[in-house]
Amino acid sequence: MTSETPVISCKNVWKIFGQDPEGYLSKLPPGRTFDDIRADGYIAGVRDVSIEVSRGEMLVIMGLSGSGKSTLVRCFSRLHEITGGTIEVDGQDIMALPEKELIELRRNKMGMVFQNFGLLPHRTVLENVAFPLEMRGQDKHERRDRALEVIKLVGLERREEYFPRELSGGQQQRVGIARSLAIEPDIWFLDEPFSALDPLIRREMQDEFLRLQEMLGKTIVFITHDFDEALRLADRIAIMKDGAVEQCGTPDNIVLNPATEYVRKFTEEIDKANVVHARILTDMSATGEGAPVEASATIHALAKLLVNDTRDMIPVVDNGKAIGAMPRKAALDILVGAD
Repeated sequence: MTSETPVISCKNVWKIFGQDPEGYLSKLPPGRTFDDIRADGYIAGVRDVSIEVSRGEMLVIMGLSGSGKSTLVRCFSRLHEITGGTIEVDGQDIMALPEKELIELRRNKMGMVFQNFGLLPHRTVLENVAFPLEMRGQDKHERRDRALEVIKLVGLERREEYFPRELSGGQQQRVGIARSLAIEPDIWFLDEPFSALDPLIRREMQDEFLRLQEMLGKTIVFITHDFDEALRLADRIAIMKDGAVEQCGTPDNIVLNPATEYVRKFTEEIDKANVVHARILTDMSATGEGAPVEASATIHALAKLLVNDTRDMIPVVDNGKAIGAMPRKAALDILVGAD
């Protein structure tokens, strides 16, 4: 469940690497491309990005290697100092924060999980999970209780005294997730956390992650280069190329209406029937007769009904409340892959 209140607000943000990037940006004429900037001797890690993340939302930022996705997220937490633009967290300009307040913001509001698990090899699971609480100066008994709580949450009960070398890759990743959850962050940054795992464990971790999000309702920014993973996890997806956001929208909208040729190439092999929900095809001003379908149902899940039904307009309900009707032909076109 998301709200309309932005937790992160990013406006016209630039991150340029090179000598005197601020001076270069101040003289940069409009329309300069990523390649133009590189020819000038600079790298535009982030180019004029404006995006918001709402409370409780899972925004997935995706793109190929070098697209700028990790750089952008490091700007969100001010691990990178931006070259231009503004970033606000809960209405607070993080670029204006003194170092001490910035450290407190990261410690108390932000959790981070990275591809390399970064576990302390000579500490047990329990000690690894409790480590950020130890750094915070929390009482030994309190941090042990909290660590045990999140270890249970991620399904690692009875492994509290194991060392990282005694765990599988998926279990090590769970320790990393538990450690970031121990501080009860409002905002959770995850940078390709599952990419080092084999496909079966990766799928299991995605399932576990969705379960945790259903329980906890965190505000999440999740980085991946895997479009299938993005489609499975995201409330919205931001697709990046050469430091800029090519398109940001719901999975349904992106697969149905790719904004650029670059985005279209990401979506062309996707089975749209598995992504598009009845809600996106619903005409809110229309009505239909007979049994309704749920707004959250995918077209794939409705396949048998669509093939056997004869109605032109099928009523759609959202949690039992009528919201309009879906044209059966539009749904069938998606099901059979019609252009």
